[in-house]
Amino acid sequence: MSSAQDGLDTTLVAWDYVAIATYFVLVLCVGLFSLCRSNRGTVSGYFLAGRYMIWLPVGASLFASNIGSEHFIGLAGSGAAAGIGVGAFELNACLLIQLLGWVFLPVFIASGVYTLPEYMRKRYGGQRIRVYLAMLSLVLYIFTKISVNLFSGALFLQQALNWNIYLAVGLLLALTAICTVTGGLAAVIYTDTLQFFIMLIGAFMLMIMSFVKIGGYGALKEQYMQAIPNETLYSNTSCGIPREDSWQMLRDPINSDMPWPGFLFGQTAASIWYWCADQMMVQRALSAKSLSHAQGGCLLAGYIKFLPLFLMVLPGMISRVLFTDEVACASEETCMAVCGSTTGCTNIAYPKLVLGVLPVGLRGVMLAVMLAALMSDLTSIFNSTSTLFTIDIWKYFRAKFSKKVPSVRELMIVGRLVVVVMIGISILWIPVIQQMQGGQLFIYIQEISSFLAPPIAAVYLIALLWPRGNEKGCFWGLVVGLVVGVIRMILDFTYRAPPCWGVDNRPAITAKVHYMYFAMILFWITVIVDVVVSLLTKAPEKDMLIRTTWWSRFNKEKRFDDFEDDKEEIELDDDVRVITQEGQPEAHKSVVRRGYDWFCGYDDTFAGKAKARQHQVHLKEVSALKQDPRAKIFLNINLVLILLVASTLYIIFSIPGLL
Repeated sequence: MSSAQDGLDTTLVAWDYVAIATYFVLVLCVGLFSLCRSNRGTVSGYFLAGRYMIWLPVGASLFASNIGSEHFIGLAGSGAAAGIGVGAFELNACLLIQLLGWVFLPVFIASGVYTLPEYMRKRYGGQRIRVYLAMLSLVLYIFTKISVNLFSGALFLQQALNWNIYLAVGLLLALTAICTVTGGLAAVIYTDTLQFFIMLIGAFMLMIMSFVKIGGYGALKEQYMQAIPNETLYSNTSCGIPREDSWQMLRDPINSDMPWPGFLFGQTAASIWYWCADQMMVQRALSAKSLSHAQGGCLLAGYIKFLPLFLMVLPGMISRVLFTDEVACASEETCMAVCGSTTGCTNIAYPKLVLGVLPVGLRGVMLAVMLAALMSDLTSIFNSTSTLFTIDIWKYFRAKFSKKVPSVRELMIVGRLVVVVMIGISILWIPVIQQMQGGQLFIYIQEISSFLAPPIAAVYLIALLWPRGNEKGCFWGLVVGLVVGVIRMILDFTYRAPPCWGVDNRPAITAKVHYMYFAMILFWITVIVDVVVSLLTKAPEKDMLIRTTWWSRFNKEKRFDDFEDDKEEIELDDDVRVITQEGQPEAHKSVVRRGYDWFCGYDDTFAGKAKARQHQVHLKEVSALKQDPRAKIFLNINLVLILLVASTLYIIFSIPGLL
């Protein structure tokens, strides 16, 4: 197979710059529009968009927050390396998003929480689980999600445009900060919705042109299996030859990279954490104005998640056919010359396709697509990090050491400063990212999740579905799960899987136990520890179970911690009553103070407190889980439909000869 990539022109023309400039202007306008939102100066308004979002932006944000630049790079790269198997992750996501909408969300909404660690405090009492989960999430966000996103975005810019990494990433982070700091989750969701449409339009455009160039789906099936680099054809090595099961999604349980038992029973557990118990994803659904709109958003995201298989995985396979010698390089020396990595260059599949297929003038559009993917993920991560730190860590330590409950103004300041700090850490992390090249990026993400995520998924499932579970069982389940997972992760990074041309000297625990099987083992270790410790210790108080389990989500009884909300309502009612009796007094503030309040949307006047009182009434209506009967029937019909479509696609793509 000859290489078609030599002499690619990476020059941008005027229309490319117009597309990029238009993208930046649109994003900036959306960010500035969020400044006009009246409820972004409240805790609920800033961190949960006031819970006024309808199903369309909720679903678009769920998809856009998930599909970052690492998906374009990682899914296409894994498709180029090993075929359609990686598409199973996307079909699995279609199902797990519905698990979020129909099992997890009703409980989270009914409990009235802002963050998932806060839910665990309500479910079990105490603070150690809440703080532990919040801090673990922050570590994961900083060293996996942000780093992977910046690396994949920088990789695209390097391959396509030869831009300076620091300048490009610095500009992106600055624009991201404007959107996140000013408008909170509302701005993030609005920009995500914009990115959602930009990504789909650009990805569809590239997919269609790629299939036209190669001759269609049938031609791809034939030519992919022949996409063998020249150094393999003219040597004795077997490296660079496509897998025999490249067109099979779920594969042999022992000798494959996608063992079907490990995927269904192990990888699913790790993915439950991401889709159902990760603050970044769940926060979007919690912003919905009702349970029906939240479930509608989950359905929309589920339907759209069918597309990455066709928009990213298959184009990655096309890239291997068109640029075989570079994308499928089969020796350390060649790979190092092509992409600066000694382990493989499949991660450059998507950038190469953009340069090799799109005519000059449309590359700016695809650059905007990649920027949209990168920014949608970063804004989501920054906002969720801000929420976790402010609600679960700052409030706890502030009350513990100063004996004072932080004011709304203080929480707004801290929430914004955390985003600034995260941006600083991200910039400092860029030199590390530059050393991360090699291997399949998307599989790297899944491996990390399989080491750390199953214990979190296990304890959340037990918390929701088993009322007998208690705080001690949950805590020790998390501790044991973390220890076991970290040991395997250290071994995996110490003894990395060699490339095809290398010698495998790994110990049996890493060489023989696939990471998906390990995820399954880790999940059940956590479940057993949680259940056994819970049964050996005192059962939780009945008051803890009110609206914190699936079985008690409609319970209307008062909880012991409801007095905090009642106290805030009484104070607001008193302020509103003063309006009618005495009128609204003139506020005396400095210019700087008024400017800050406008920037943050903070309004501590009586009129602002009256709006806050109305907002609290709205929050109570949302937590009541009321649904229109006709809407509920429509949603359930779509739920059945999406389950059938996903299951059918699994069967079609997993049984040889059906497609």
